Amino acid sequence: MAFIKNIYDINFLEYASYVIKERAIPHIDDGFKPVQRRILHTLHEIDDGKFHKVANVVGMCMRYHPHGDASIGDALVTLANKELFIEKQGNFGNVFTGDPASAVRYIECRLSPLARETLFDPQITQFIDSYDGRNREPVTLPSKLPVLLALGAEGIAVGMSTKIVPHNITELLEAQIAILRDEQHLVFPDFITGGFADVSEYNDGNGKILVRAKLDTKDPKRIVIRELPFGCTTQSIINSIENAAKKGKIKISGISDYTAEDVEIEVRLARGVHTQDTVDALYAFTDCESSISVSLMVIKDEKPVVKSVSEVLQHNASRLVEILKAELKLEEQQLKDKLHAKTLEQIFIENRIYKKIEKEVTAAAVVKAVINGMKPYDDIIKREVTPEDVERLLKIPIRRISAYDINRAKKEMMDIKKRLREIREALAAIVDYAVGFLEKLLEKYGKNYPRRTELISFKKVDVREAAQRNLKLRYDKDTGYLGYEVNGNVLFDVSQYDRILVIRKSGAYSVIDAPHKLFVDKGMLYCGFIDKDMVFSTVYRDDQTKFPFLKRCKIEKFILNKGYTLIPENCTVMKLTTAQDGLINIEYKPKPRLKVLEERFAIGDYLVKGTKAGGVRLANKEIKSVKITNG
Repeated sequence: MAFIKNIYDINFLEYASYVIKERAIPHIDDGFKPVQRRILHTLHEIDDGKFHKVANVVGMCMRYHPHGDASIGDALVTLANKELFIEKQGNFGNVFTGDPASAVRYIECRLSPLARETLFDPQITQFIDSYDGRNREPVTLPSKLPVLLALGAEGIAVGMSTKIVPHNITELLEAQIAILRDEQHLVFPDFITGGFADVSEYNDGNGKILVRAKLDTKDPKRIVIRELPFGCTTQSIINSIENAAKKGKIKISGISDYTAEDVEIEVRLARGVHTQDTVDALYAFTDCESSISVSLMVIKDEKPVVKSVSEVLQHNASRLVEILKAELKLEEQQLKDKLHAKTLEQIFIENRIYKKIEKEVTAAAVVKAVINGMKPYDDIIKREVTPEDVERLLKIPIRRISAYDINRAKKEMMDIKKRLREIREALAAIVDYAVGFLEKLLEKYGKNYPRRTELISFKKVDVREAAQRNLKLRYDKDTGYLGYEVNGNVLFDVSQYDRILVIRKSGAYSVIDAPHKLFVDKGMLYCGFIDKDMVFSTVYRDDQTKFPFLKRCKIEKFILNKGYTLIPENCTVMKLTTAQDGLINIEYKPKPRLKVLEERFAIGDYLVKGTKAGGVRLANKEIKSVKITNG
């Protein structure tokens, strides 16, 4: 059994680790989940500037992704609809209506210019073997953008989940510039569907946000939904409005969807109902308003960690500097190698070093002759001449030697030296260089990504406040049933969201939602809305001594649907009142030598205590009856 348990433990941990790292949670470095990274890597491999059939892209991506073509196709469509890194051709569905994309064989895609410019550089990318060992795939892409926050992400893994909402790419680039300049800059979510958002509780990516549809309320008899809240489609909005109308929460005469390129849902109101009376109900009872809880969990250093938006931006800014530095150093090395080769070529041809090999008969002698011929020019070359350098020189054709242009060669070498100076300057001021890079991106692409979601402050609409009290709460004393579907005496009007305090004849009480039909008691003492300032005065009798007691209390604390009692055990309620200045008239049971058979007590003379406190004994006499009159 221990062996089997060990196998289960190991396998479960391996499975959990795989799901967390390789499927559900994005990586902080490039912001992508593995399937997204593999799709973009595949598009980069086959990129020729033309559109490719998505079916072909999916097939090629399966070399890297072991989870089937359906998951790749769905992820590609979702990524393309973010409108950042993939250009679309064909029907990729509609993010507003929720309509699905066409089959992958009918649609085409290619990398966007932004993706080509900011996501790839194979020379500084770390690669690992693919799942079957036949190919190599990137660990992370050398992304120069804060992709994680631009795209957002949602994933559920074993024992953890992530919910990252998208942000505006222009604002993210501005925030990175501010970070590199040691300035403060906050960023907030921005959704492709537009709408309103209240980010007062965003908590830097680990709180919640309230989102709302944008309503056109100019017409008093109709409401037009122009923009959607994040996470909704026109169909889900319409369904929620129709459901609310069926339940009587809002009154409409019809609803029509005219959405094409822009959202336009017309809600026509019922006779006698006006726009201003319906807006709060739409927000309260439909998907026109919702609350989104966010949690920014990412993979960093091979482990899942929770980060804030500010920490992610700081990490991406630091990584941008590292990537740009790596690219500059790589270019510097390549230019130095090119300059070295050009210098050797110039000396080899201009000084006719090739003449020194005419009498040599062995390969080794030829190499030695060239190296010896180059020695007088060591101060110019500044590097050791290697056999590989000699081999490259000896491959120069006679035609090229005869047509060698000294001036053109010198100009090329001057251009290389100029670029090397620029690189050295950039490396010396790498932060300023990174800021300049981001500013160029903003100038080139910023106008393509305006903010779509308007940030405002609003309070979430309470459904109880928005609900109309159009239901009659009735009580049938013959059957003991209470509810708005009961035949009996009407008590008062309620909505489905009202909470009701019910006190039964036994002294037991509870707070409940306004019921459809509920048995409470054939002798209900009280039924009403919750009022924490109301004082309940209860006269009760001790069943052993028969003495009368008075208890005054407020019902301020309770748990919904939980039962409580106003009086101690083995006691009986005689009267209950909410009057504050009444008189309690108690009649005692006649007994020998008992002269006073009736007494009056002013309710206001007794203190209001807690619900768990005992009552005050009014007399050491056996009670016969109680009446309560106005003072």
